[in-house]
Amino acid sequence: MMGQLPRKQKLVMFESFHAKQYSDNPRAIYEYMKEHHKDYELLWSIDPSVEQMFIDLKVPYVIRYTWGWFKTFPRAKYWVNNVRLPGWMPKPQNTVYVQTWHGTPLKKLGVDIEEVHMPGTQTDTYKKNFIAETRKWDFLVSPNPYATEILTRAFAFQGKVIESGYPRNDVLALPSESLIRSLKEKLGIPLEKKVMLYAPTWRDDEFYQRGKYKFKFQFDLNEWQKEFGDEWVLLSRMHYLVVENFDFSAYDGMVYDVSAYPDIRDLYLISDLMITDYSSVFFDYAILNRPVIFFMYDLEKYRDTLRGFYIDIEHEAPGPIAQTEEELFQAMRQLIQSPPRSNAFKEKFSSLEDGQATKRVVETFLKA
Repeated sequence: MMGQLPRKQKLVMFESFHAKQYSDNPRAIYEYMKEHHKDYELLWSIDPSVEQMFIDLKVPYVIRYTWGWFKTFPRAKYWVNNVRLPGWMPKPQNTVYVQTWHGTPLKKLGVDIEEVHMPGTQTDTYKKNFIAETRKWDFLVSPNPYATEILTRAFAFQGKVIESGYPRNDVLALPSESLIRSLKEKLGIPLEKKVMLYAPTWRDDEFYQRGKYKFKFQFDLNEWQKEFGDEWVLLSRMHYLVVENFDFSAYDGMVYDVSAYPDIRDLYLISDLMITDYSSVFFDYAILNRPVIFFMYDLEKYRDTLRGFYIDIEHEAPGPIAQTEEELFQAMRQLIQSPPRSNAFKEKFSSLEDGQATKRVVETFLKA
């Protein structure tokens, strides 16, 4: 019934990561439209748990699933999201749904996953639900030709692809030294310290319940502190599906828990080195031409059982792969001494990242 109400032609509704963040491609699109398309009404759909953040940022919002939301969300001409919406939510006929997604794919996605290991999820049902969702998308944003090929197939997508680069990466294509300084000051990081960012992903089969995943820290912080603590700080950034709360109080001023930080792109900017595993974050980080280490302590299991990869990560990774703590620390030493430059990787996956991706995306979907 709500979907039959008159369309608000100049209303754009935004969501990021299940309405729990102000981040990623939707944020970049919102900020661009706020500056360049002032005649549009821009409104965020948010979970009540993050309301204070939106108040502090002075970003207009409506609380998800409230009466006001049901009167507003279905009437918007445009929806901008970076993950799937709940399956029960129909898309009104004249709504333009822009799916930005949230990363260049490394691990298999959608219908390409041979067997789903997530709790309470049957493989056939998962794929069926995924396709039902993608049928609602009018536009899918792709960061590069490689991603276009995979995403259209894995999502069984039949709409229009905007192969533009990622809006969220415009700030990485044109990094600002003054912004980097202000971000470090905001987080309380001494300006003279170098920064390592640890950003692992989640494991499908390690969970408490559906949508809430476990994670065990895999290297000794005491050993890290002894060797690197004088010159470096470590930022710990868990995936948004990981619910562990790590106590870093013993490493105050040296290890920072930034899992709740609103937008990871700021953390890319201030980091001199990244440690990750199977997360797609390294595709974005490569834009900055800074060193990355792949700490894949469970490589065989993840590759052969849980997900599988689209690229031959052992040969194409733009940095060393470590499977033990000893190998990890050795890779850190080597990269600190002589950082590599992975231009071939950057050319393949980041050729469209020129600081203008957001403009290309917005100008395309507003014509729909």
